[in-house]
Amino acid sequence: MHETDFIAIIAQQLGIQARQVAATIKLLNEGSTVPFISRYRKELTQALDEVHIENIRLLNLKYTELVKRKLTIIDTIKEQGKLTPALEKSIVDCWDTNLLEDIYLPYKPKRKTKASIAREKGLEPLALWLLKENNNSVEIEAARYLKNGVQTEDEALQGARDIIAEIVNEDPKARNLVRNQFEKHAVVYTKVAKGKEAEGSKYQDYFKYDEPLNRCPSHRLLAVFRGEEEGFLKLNIEPDEDIAVQKLEFQFIKRNNDSSYQIELAVKDAYKRLLAPSMETEFRNLAKAKADEEAIRVFAENLKQLLLSAPLGSKRILAIDPGFRSGCKVVCLNEEGKLLADDIIYPHEPQRDAQQAIAKLAFLVEKYNIEAIAIGNGTAGRETEDLVRGINFKNEPQLFMVNENGASVYSASEVARDEFPDKDVTVRGAVSIGRRLADPLAELVKIDAKSIGVGQYQHDVDQNKLKQSLDVVVQSCVNQVGVNLNTASKSLLTYVSGLSAQTAQNIINFRNEHGAFTSRSQLKKIPRLGEKTFEQCAAFLRIPDAKNVLDNSAVHPESYGIVEQMAKQNGCKVEDLVKNEVIRKAIKPENYITETAGLLTINDILKELAKPGRDPRETLKPFTFANVKKPEDLYEGMVLPGIVTNITKFGCFVDIGVKQDGMVHISQLADKYISDPNQVVKLQQQVQVKVLEVDLARKRISLSMKGVN
Repeated sequence: MHETDFIAIIAQQLGIQARQVAATIKLLNEGSTVPFISRYRKELTQALDEVHIENIRLLNLKYTELVKRKLTIIDTIKEQGKLTPALEKSIVDCWDTNLLEDIYLPYKPKRKTKASIAREKGLEPLALWLLKENNNSVEIEAARYLKNGVQTEDEALQGARDIIAEIVNEDPKARNLVRNQFEKHAVVYTKVAKGKEAEGSKYQDYFKYDEPLNRCPSHRLLAVFRGEEEGFLKLNIEPDEDIAVQKLEFQFIKRNNDSSYQIELAVKDAYKRLLAPSMETEFRNLAKAKADEEAIRVFAENLKQLLLSAPLGSKRILAIDPGFRSGCKVVCLNEEGKLLADDIIYPHEPQRDAQQAIAKLAFLVEKYNIEAIAIGNGTAGRETEDLVRGINFKNEPQLFMVNENGASVYSASEVARDEFPDKDVTVRGAVSIGRRLADPLAELVKIDAKSIGVGQYQHDVDQNKLKQSLDVVVQSCVNQVGVNLNTASKSLLTYVSGLSAQTAQNIINFRNEHGAFTSRSQLKKIPRLGEKTFEQCAAFLRIPDAKNVLDNSAVHPESYGIVEQMAKQNGCKVEDLVKNEVIRKAIKPENYITETAGLLTINDILKELAKPGRDPRETLKPFTFANVKKPEDLYEGMVLPGIVTNITKFGCFVDIGVKQDGMVHISQLADKYISDPNQVVKLQQQVQVKVLEVDLARKRISLSMKGVN
């Protein structure tokens, strides 16, 4: 068994060609990353995108593990002396994990069971006799087995039925039959746990609830699983028992006599005691895995949108982390995000020293030539915004409200302590708010993605799979945007294609010792950064003031020679190719194809020369909330501006400036039917919403976007 055995399976699953899968797996095995392969090996993969390449990577891992499992199973059965050519072929040809385990089940080492105890008493021949459905009297036959501790005919028959039940349970056809019933007809049943009605009131929608498993959406499944985990709900997943048993009986019972009746009893026992619990566990796991996958997908999509939010760019920023009693922490940052000054003001309750706050802010804005002010959107955010908008600055800076989710996590982290060892958490939090405005991606990579708060049931899903998926998203976004080699933090560099935490630290150390990088080739001088790592990372690292303009572009160093040839044949310098559109348009891509660089690569190079180092993110737009501060200020029919803060399968949440996000249900997102909120909205999007209902008691605000956008 080898990877070639499952390349065709992966290709079929993904709807692509086997040679694309084979080429991708080869590149992955050689140490290439997903971003690198999708961007710089298009000829080999025939332009597969990151999604396809990542799916190939995951399926390759899955089937590689399955091959290992097959070999273990074959070795185990071989040791028992029970491996036949037909059995080995059925194992080798099986690519479904559950079906493989079904094949292995009869040979799997077991603890003591009812059937094994009955076999020890010599009752297996009686069980096999019953399965033949002979017409002889079963009591007379059973009487022949009154030995080895078997006292009565009923006891003998019970033991025989236990053996038959295990035979039924281990029969692949029977298991597949029951699995099919669960797959098509299983229903999720929930009820409230006894005595938990009041304590578990948040789950009252599920106190008496049932829904077909194959139609139950992921968010409801995760909700009932959480309710069960917390002890408020009792949960069962099962199809109609009578129908399932009837189908099993049809498989195992061919006559109508005393033996048939014994088999009927054994089949019912097999279903209730063995098959149904086994399949319920299997489908619970499958349902949970599927729900997790959907929730992780939602979280990943939200995270991607958040990481690719529009940056303000290199500006001098004053950032405020608002607060009431503890005051508002103020920091000033330069164009590179370095801390210039920090202070504290107390404009709100209980001190109410607004004049001192205004004077201090005006002084800091003028002293540090502040171009933009960032205010955290948490506690006292709107009150602080009102204060700042009322200040008459000499040079009016732009004002932005910044989502501060996770800022407190960053401020207490090891990364923050390393950056600001002599500052307290409030200063670090304010710095994070300011840096988020300048470059959301560069700042948010420092925070555990789970803490950013743009997910759906993220604490209930498989945490390893969640982390793996979010890491893939962060890596994709970082490499899509590119990284300034001379300003990037260790946290940011760690996500660059090919770099590890150690090589990222080595880059920082080299930068600190030798000063700013002036060319990508200097990367080769860094300890532990060999040729393969250079190949993977170099094109994603940018040097804005490099002598070679290509060092600030997405053109890979391996293709510099092609660009230089273009310049030479057109009688100009490489810089002229960037500046002069006429020269670029005169270039015929087919003239520069090499053994390693095909038409796809050449066209990518020409696109990059048109806008070298271009940031793919949108431009940040100023935003102002309406003059409302709390839910009590809202009324039905009111139309307000808002910012989308979270997207789920059932709708989105919008910040309208009242310290509590409102929800737009999927049915209220558009005047037409939509199946996915992402068809209409994206994270951080500025929208207009209409208030449908305000439930102060339950702290719920219902909004609509119909007819107002």
